Amino acid sequence: MMSPLECMKSRSAPMLAENRQLYMFEHNKFNMFEHMRQAFFGRTIPTQQFHAMKKLVTKPHFADIAQALTESIAAGRYPVGSVLPGEIELCSLYSTSRHTIRAALHELQQLGLVSRKKNAGTRVESSTPKNDFRPSLGSLEDLVQFGTTNVRVMQSVEKTVVANTLAKKLGCSSGTAWLRISSIRADSDNGKPVGWTDVYIDPQYAAVEEMVREEPDTLISSLIERRYGRRVAEVRQVVRGILVEDAAAEALQVACGSAGLEIIRQYIDAAGHIFEISVSTHPSDRFVIAMRLERSVAGN
Repeated sequence: MMSPLECMKSRSAPMLAENRQLYMFEHNKFNMFEHMRQAFFGRTIPTQQFHAMKKLVTKPHFADIAQALTESIAAGRYPVGSVLPGEIELCSLYSTSRHTIRAALHELQQLGLVSRKKNAGTRVESSTPKNDFRPSLGSLEDLVQFGTTNVRVMQSVEKTVVANTLAKKLGCSSGTAWLRISSIRADSDNGKPVGWTDVYIDPQYAAVEEMVREEPDTLISSLIERRYGRRVAEVRQVVRGILVEDAAAEALQVACGSAGLEIIRQYIDAAGHIFEISVSTHPSDRFVIAMRLERSVAGN
């Protein structure tokens, strides 16, 4: 039998968890507007103007709320079969509008975590997101299938700041910090390397590294989605012919300067934010992109 103190601690655990989430929101918001204040105005910004600017950034984005709720569901604070707090309660909890809460709950629906019915609330249906996204080029080769048939062999993991030429290639701002995971994709049948890939992910997802090592046949974007609830809404691809350079040529067992294919993919969430970028290099004789073009129907 629990003591009164243990009982009180048990009952307060969910509240403490929610308070930790709110603390992180407030901490991140403070850093945001403090950085803006110093970057644009130094330390002489008038108080009234500072508070007006602060007001613009204090409300959390729906994607942040969706991520917080996803982590709460995964941690068991909202078990399968339970009902999430109502919209008005969530508005109060996250200090935001009903529109933002509804957008966050829609994200959870898209992930297969919850179902929503009028007058019945938001019911938790699963503790892990479903993965029915199939990134592709047009209507083609499925990247998920590619991941299961070509096993990832990790080579290195390091924090890096990209600048100038590399930043331009990745399509991000110069000076952006990333966690870079480098690996070789090998054919699961004969072990022959079919590609070298550098995956750049948001440093806040560094904990996914262990999952990347444990599940070499799963796309990193799928692991981020499962762990953090950051759902991929779109993948943008750029494909171009290149000459394979020294380091990649040695790893791929081809002659330096031989023809290859470079594929750059940007993984984008529902809010339009890029949270992962991959650069893959393939020898020309080991990777093929095929597509089918159909004539559009007249009037469409």
